[in-house]
Amino acid sequence: MNTALTLPTEAAPQTQENLGQLNRQMIVILDFGSQYSELIARRIRETQVYSEVLSYRTTAEHLQKLNPKGIILSGGPNSVYSENAPHCDPEIWKLGIPILGVCYGMQLMVNQLGGEVTKADRGEYGKASLYIDDPTDLLTNVEDGTTMWMSHGDSVTKMPPGFELLAHTENTPCAAIADHDKKFYGVQFHPEVVHSLGGLALIRNFVYHICDCEPTWTTAAFVEEAIREIRARVGDKRVLLALSGGVDSSTLAFLLHKAIGDQLTCVFIDQGFMRKLEPERLLKLFEEQFHIHVEYVNARDRFISAIAGITDPEEKRRIIGHEFIRVFEETSKKLGHFDYLAQGTLYPDVIESADTNVDPKTGERVAVKIKSHHNVGGLPKDLRFKLVEPLRKLFKDEVRKVGRSIGLPEEIVQRQPFPGPGLAIRILGEVTAERLNILRDAAYPRWREASFLLPHSGSSKCPRT
Repeated sequence: MNTALTLPTEAAPQTQENLGQLNRQMIVILDFGSQYSELIARRIRETQVYSEVLSYRTTAEHLQKLNPKGIILSGGPNSVYSENAPHCDPEIWKLGIPILGVCYGMQLMVNQLGGEVTKADRGEYGKASLYIDDPTDLLTNVEDGTTMWMSHGDSVTKMPPGFELLAHTENTPCAAIADHDKKFYGVQFHPEVVHSLGGLALIRNFVYHICDCEPTWTTAAFVEEAIREIRARVGDKRVLLALSGGVDSSTLAFLLHKAIGDQLTCVFIDQGFMRKLEPERLLKLFEEQFHIHVEYVNARDRFISAIAGITDPEEKRRIIGHEFIRVFEETSKKLGHFDYLAQGTLYPDVIESADTNVDPKTGERVAVKIKSHHNVGGLPKDLRFKLVEPLRKLFKDEVRKVGRSIGLPEEIVQRQPFPGPGLAIRILGEVTAERLNILRDAAYPRWREASFLLPHSGSSKCPRT
């Protein structure tokens, strides 16, 4: 159960003016519903160039304001000639920006520029050998006969005017095409997946040689930029952070403390469902070793009482989420006025909310989905904060790199995901203090394993995947 509440919060819109110098060299991926859109963004970032995934409905006008160095049209499950198939703004072809179409993106390019796409006599799925007809530009250093991953039932039967053939496979005559003058490129395969052995070389060619990007998206550069943006946004105001002890909130706390010092207040709510000695270790680490003040709230009895007699795991989640909101609200009021709420939103959260929280005309977030560390709800409507989300541009592995670079201990950097409701949902049946202690002892100190307590039994362990 992963629900969220839209709040009357104020989030800084991601426009070119506040993306910062670091992000001005970026590649935009227009998402047409591909399962690989996020993976494309990750592959671009692996070249140390910033990338963003936006809705296919993003207008050419907004893209022009962002001024990306290149645009990638993702794959998708539709046929370009089908009714209601997603199409991008045709004005993007007039922007003068290099464009790479991947699978459906290539077919859309062909369709909109005057070529033809039809249902293939024989679909192509899985690994295929790519035979190169033109080894320049996009396919420089891509070996002839290399393996690429295919997944398509339609094919290009006629290229648009100005396009040339770059490569083919046994079953796909037009596997890669290009209009070199306009820097429009299309590939029928998926270079972003690991099965495409020449995929990374192709991506690097597009990013570095065709789009003329430089590798400036580094961990050190991000930290420097994030600290500068935090200080500019927050000024001398106070910031509140709900600390869970996980890698996201801990990295966020360290980053904020580097930027604004004691203007940050961390609140740690101990609901009684954490692993053995975890609250004590967390407080000692933050307060004694790193001198980051944490407001500790012991709410163990309150939470255990709230779920007394409850056996359904989803009902446990709902109740724990509700209590967390109430405790957080009460605590924040006691601590005085705060202008900002720091939230550990990551880039997958932003992508996930694209359909409901993106303005189709601009591609920008128009409402904020508040994420709490228990993953079951949002904060109350009358709790008004402005948001500060320094990690909103990062994937999880990038967060770990940032945490490591700013001094977060390895035990937290490499910490395995742990559910917000904690041990309460790893106990099948009613949760009692006795059963919690049994499970804590069984799991300690092997935190990298997931342990569960079954009804009328001891504990059961299984490796975390």
